[in-house]
Amino acid sequence: MAETKNMLLFRKWDLSNIEVVDPGLKTAICLRKQILPYTFGRSALKRFNKGEVNIVERLINKSMHFGKKYAKNTGRMTGKKAKLINTVRTAFEIIELKTGQNPVQVLVKAVEFSAPTEDTTRIVYGGTTYHVSVDVAPIRRVDMALKFIADSVKEATFSNPKPIEEHLAEQLILAANNDSNSPSVKKKHELERIAQASR
Repeated sequence: MAETKNMLLFRKWDLSNIEVVDPGLKTAICLRKQILPYTFGRSALKRFNKGEVNIVERLINKSMHFGKKYAKNTGRMTGKKAKLINTVRTAFEIIELKTGQNPVQVLVKAVEFSAPTEDTTRIVYGGTTYHVSVDVAPIRRVDMALKFIADSVKEATFSNPKPIEEHLAEQLILAANNDSNSPSVKKKHELERIAQASR
């Protein structure tokens, strides 16, 4: 009964002492206590409600696509949520063994370091198209960071005998350390560099 009161994620990891350092992402990263990160799509039809979905579940949802670089949404992994919940749990166990930290804290750090602050948008003015630099909203920043992480894991595991759990753990640890070898951090820097050039 004590475990249920404490509401540990996967009955292992405590979410109460996870710290979000980036002030812009404090409202967008949800760390609501759950044993199983599964809300059965309750937030799907409400605007901005994905901000109320646990960050671990959002990572799982982003990973539910499969395919090569230009054919990611082939539908092959769609609906395999139970399988991906087990994958993320195993990856978290690997992260805990490698770093000795709470894996949810590692995920939050990875999201903070992979979330771009600037992006470009197209503006058509007088028949001419301009690329203009814009600030990114907090929920979109988290979305893009999770997308970068999920895509880098998919591309690393494609036609690779190494299990997806190990790849996911490696990518999260690299991104959490703000390592320049992390594909998600690389994508973030590239996006911001293009946005700076379009100021």
